[in-house]
Amino acid sequence: MKVIFLDIDNTLLDFDEYTKRTLKKGFEIFGLGKFDNHVLNVFHHENDILWNRIEQGSLTFDELKKKRFNIIFSKLGVQFDGIRFETFYRDELHESAIFEKGALDMVEYLKKKYVLAVSSNGPYEQQLHRLSICGLDKYFSYFFISEGIGYSKPDTRFFLESFRILNEGRSEKILPQETLILGDSLTSDMKGGHDFGMHTCFYNKKGTQMVPQYIDYTIDCLLQIKNFL
Repeated sequence: MKVIFLDIDNTLLDFDEYTKRTLKKGFEIFGLGKFDNHVLNVFHHENDILWNRIEQGSLTFDELKKKRFNIIFSKLGVQFDGIRFETFYRDELHESAIFEKGALDMVEYLKKKYVLAVSSNGPYEQQLHRLSICGLDKYFSYFFISEGIGYSKPDTRFFLESFRILNEGRSEKILPQETLILGDSLTSDMKGGHDFGMHTCFYNKKGTQMVPQYIDYTIDCLLQIKNFL
């Protein structure tokens, strides 16, 4: 193995915890009523649907930003401008860097043995900034982020462009089978990486998902990666 590709949200940084804190804060600031697990569950359900559409190429990230909270508030019966709340949510996210448990120790361990590359769907500057404010950026040699690449995982073109950049100036090309992708998504990370010929490691964060047999490794704690890398 020569290169490890690492997802950001819910792999390196705890997106779920960020969302919980920010929705609670937003409901309080804007007087939107009680924040509870129902609100959180509606957010995740609708957000997952929209991100699946981005992965499938039927929705752009700019369209998601215009739709997301209007859809969520409609489901919740909340009367508020969804685009205004989206702006608040994204501004908070820009300055958020909550470590996933074990992420820093894992990256420090991997950096001693492999070339590390970020592999993330999301806004380029935002994702770089979040890695920078928590000091993770210094561990990575490459930053493959969908807005910068022009395509989102699991689109083959995301991986084609990532490997084109990875192999620029190399006399000996790094092949997909010499790399591994680690992430929490069975679609964007696991299927995308597997279909491109990469080794795969699924971070089954919640420990509840059925794991396809084609996945090479499954972990529920990031530091378990030391068992095989």
